[in-house]
Amino acid sequence: MDKSKELLEILETDGRRSVKELAVMLGISEEEVARTIAELEATGVILGYNAVVDWEKYGNQKVTSLIEVTVIPQREVGFDSVAERIYRFPEVRSVYLMSGGYDLIVMVEGKSLHQIADFVARRLSTIEGVTATRSHFMLKAYKKDGLILNDHEEDRRLVVSP
Repeated sequence: MDKSKELLEILETDGRRSVKELAVMLGISEEEVARTIAELEATGVILGYNAVVDWEKYGNQKVTSLIEVTVIPQREVGFDSVAERIYRFPEVRSVYLMSGGYDLIVMVEGKSLHQIADFVARRLSTIEGVTATRSHFMLKAYKKDGLILNDHEEDRRLVVSP
């Protein structure tokens, strides 16, 4: 397997691994790991490093909404210019071009349902080219970015004693 790809897969799962750990895992030198990471960051392959936070456990509740957006594509740029206008809002966490019954899916975070409703009514739906929106509020997260939240599964292995 390509060492850069293997490095990316490890970092995507655990971005806190040290260069030394990565070098051992990949069987290459620390210098090569550091150089590869620097190249991947410089070329925009690695965009950043994020912690996956369970804000509910921290006591800071956020409201998350997935909003289906129907758009009239613009000549020569398609959906890109509308998507760019949308992703520049600070409330917007993610924007994806979709296939199916709507064009974009927009993930928005706010402090309250009212704040998200206000964002949709005053900012999102008023963008030129946006013809319809449909909001879905997340009620409970079970898994986020590949990590299970509040895993209550018991260890069902038999206890082995001497």
